[in-house]
Amino acid sequence: MTKNDNLTGLYYSKIIKSLRYLEYSYNRTLPMPLNPAQMSDSELEAWDSFASRFARTSDIFLSKYIRAYILKDDPAFDGGFRDQLNRAEKLKLIDNVELWLEIRELRNSPVHEYSDQGLEKIFEKFRRFTPLLLDLPKKLSA
Repeated sequence: MTKNDNLTGLYYSKIIKSLRYLEYSYNRTLPMPLNPAQMSDSELEAWDSFASRFARTSDIFLSKYIRAYILKDDPAFDGGFRDQLNRAEKLKLIDNVELWLEIRELRNSPVHEYSDQGLEKIFEKFRRFTPLLLDLPKKLSA
C-alpha cells in the first residue's frame, strides 16, 4: 500500500464523518427561511453551522481527497486546482468541473460579510449544492 492509498483512505473516512454532520445541519435548516431578516438567532446559528460544515466537507473533498486520488493514479501530476478538477472529471470523481468550481467559490464566501439579500442567495446555493456532497460516497472508493 502506498502513501497515496493511505491518504485516499484517510480522506475518504474524514469525508464520510463530515457528511454525517453536514446532513444533520442540512436537514435542520431545510424548513427554515432563506432570508436572514426572517430568522431567529437560533436559526441564524443553525445556518452558520451548516455553512461551516459545508465548507469543511467540500474542502476535504476538493483540496485533499481529489489531490491524493490523482497522485495515486499519476504520481508525477503537478497541476493547479482547475487541472485537478479536470483530471477528477476524467477519473469520474465528479461530473462537472464548473459546478465544483462554483462549490469551491461558495466555500470561500465569507458568510458574515454579506447583506441579507446576499446571504439569502448564498443560503440557497448551500441548499442546492449539498445533495452533490451528500452523494459523494456513491462516487468514491476508499
